[in-house]
Amino acid sequence: MLSDDQLLRYSRHIMLPEVEVAGQEIWLNSRVLILGLGGLGSPVAAYLAAAGIGELVLVDDDEVDLSNLQRQILHGQDRIGMAKVESARCSLLALNPDIRITTLQQRLDGESLAQWVAQVDMVMDCTDNFTTRFALNRACFAAGVPLVSGAAIRFDGQISVYDPRTADSPCYQCLYGGGDDENLTCSESGVLAPLVGIIGAMQAMEGLKLLAGIGRPLTGRLLILDGRRMEWRELRLHKDPACPVCGQAEPV
Repeated sequence: MLSDDQLLRYSRHIMLPEVEVAGQEIWLNSRVLILGLGGLGSPVAAYLAAAGIGELVLVDDDEVDLSNLQRQILHGQDRIGMAKVESARCSLLALNPDIRITTLQQRLDGESLAQWVAQVDMVMDCTDNFTTRFALNRACFAAGVPLVSGAAIRFDGQISVYDPRTADSPCYQCLYGGGDDENLTCSESGVLAPLVGIIGAMQAMEGLKLLAGIGRPLTGRLLILDGRRMEWRELRLHKDPACPVCGQAEPV
């Protein structure tokens, strides 16, 4: 049952016939893991917190650096040297004290990654390297937890949803196979600040839709943004029957 304050805070959601009180209650009872509190994780976490996701599990082992402040909007000048998860927690609770936040200042991998993924309703991939993305993809498909994945570099961004609850959903490994030799990061290649905001906000949008069963998710579709021309392309993704994660091949 929503309190009077919650009815007022989330009133613009509740007005939407696709959401109403039932949808808002779903969000308030949801637990979402956000891996990475940088350029993508900042808008993802901010919009999910504002929207009323009941609990956010924030994971990042890094500290705030001056070079982060050009795009990582959860952090400020006075937070330089602070753990990113703690900086994010302060910003998110100031935005919405109605939510719960769990912080993990560590790298999740192996059994610890699998355990945390199995405890949440959804995972937001806001990382910047293939090793972590592949491991997160495997953990999500093993646990049956949907994964919303975004990426941004230079002027280019992309977003998709990988949902093991849907029989014909491909996974991240179906798209990228064994990875890419050019594992670019923002620190090496640069990124235009608003690009991470665009992709991160879309990740939050897809996450809220999936949790409440609204509309058509990006499952099986990859959206690619050319920020120089502000043009979007959509690619249809297909499940790879030989994929060792979601196909019929032996798991890796």
